[in-house]
Amino acid sequence: MTFSRPLAALLLAALPFLAEVRQIFPPGAKPVGPYSPGILAGDYLYVSGQGARDAEGKFAPTAEGVTRQTMKNVQDIVEAAGFKMDQVVYAQVYLKDMAGFEAMNKVWKETFPAKPPARATLGVARMPTETPVEITVVAYKDKGQMRDVLPGPAPYSPGMLTGDRFYLAGVVGRRPDGVIPSSPEEQVEAAFARAGEVLKAAGLGFEHLVFTNVYITAALPRGVMDKIYARHFKFGDTPARATIQVPSLPGNTNIEITGVAVRNLRDRKSYKPRNMAPSPTASPCVAAGDTLYCSAKSAFIPGPNSGIFAPDVEGQVRQTMRNLLDGLEEMDLGFKNVVATNVYVDQLDEFARMNRIYALFFPQPYPTRTTVQPLPPVERKTGELGQQVKLEEISLIAVK
Repeated sequence: MTFSRPLAALLLAALPFLAEVRQIFPPGAKPVGPYSPGILAGDYLYVSGQGARDAEGKFAPTAEGVTRQTMKNVQDIVEAAGFKMDQVVYAQVYLKDMAGFEAMNKVWKETFPAKPPARATLGVARMPTETPVEITVVAYKDKGQMRDVLPGPAPYSPGMLTGDRFYLAGVVGRRPDGVIPSSPEEQVEAAFARAGEVLKAAGLGFEHLVFTNVYITAALPRGVMDKIYARHFKFGDTPARATIQVPSLPGNTNIEITGVAVRNLRDRKSYKPRNMAPSPTASPCVAAGDTLYCSAKSAFIPGPNSGIFAPDVEGQVRQTMRNLLDGLEEMDLGFKNVVATNVYVDQLDEFARMNRIYALFFPQPYPTRTTVQPLPPVERKTGELGQQVKLEEISLIAVK
């Protein structure tokens, strides 16, 4: 269901945002789900994950070609908002085949010849429309307040400062000499050491982080990562977080950490619903001024007899949205305030079923969205007490 632009404008005007919020819908855009191509919220532009199909629905025959088309699709949205590509401060790149990494980097350098954005890159199993590459970005309105941190020969900046935030590029579990340590513990420590260097160069520390994405492969145990991760943050006041297992990361590494920090600690506040105990590894939601970053949530029912008990994706999406709403309401927000989401699914063959339920929770205009299937589908076994496997997970950004 779509709305005319005048009606969409009226709907926007009725929403209780303090920041200016505007839907960005360039001519010819054809979203394959309930999301907006772009949302401008205050000084920040959020762009939905863009695939590599051209206007005729075709893919280019080379890795460089599909990346170039994906970047064009991103650029169409950025420019429709009145921005330029040199105002992009952060990007996430999803690749079906990590063998295309160098080809992607070549196009990246062409697109961002000077002061490139911070970036994280990861390999995933599938993406919508079977695109081999998907890219999502965040752009910033005031180019004069943008500053790259520790600039160097890499095709992306290790970090990018804006007027009130800092975007940390993906740091991997590799030592400065390029060697990947043999033990998982050393790999996690190496990633945190590099993250600390970049944050320090920006005049910040780990306590400034409001959200992190942690990507790990099967070679790095989640428990090992969590134990070391928790040492770097105050218990119960950690950043919001999404932890996603993926098939591959750049350079055959096994961990990549990326995130967003607030420059002024007075603008940072964590929120926890009453039905959730404090966590050593993730706060449910953390505010950066008027922007709320919420951890990825699944259909997990907290409290006594906890677990996932919905057997299908429809039921799980409903419970996930309930869990996300608990966090939003702690800041007196609702789904009408959401400007961006990331959706991780177990099976993209259930894309339409997931979309049908997801769309019920958001008023028009929909937030931007990036959807990926990180891994091959899991075997769906029911536990002794009726527990079900996780079929989806959703993180979000909301603006007051």
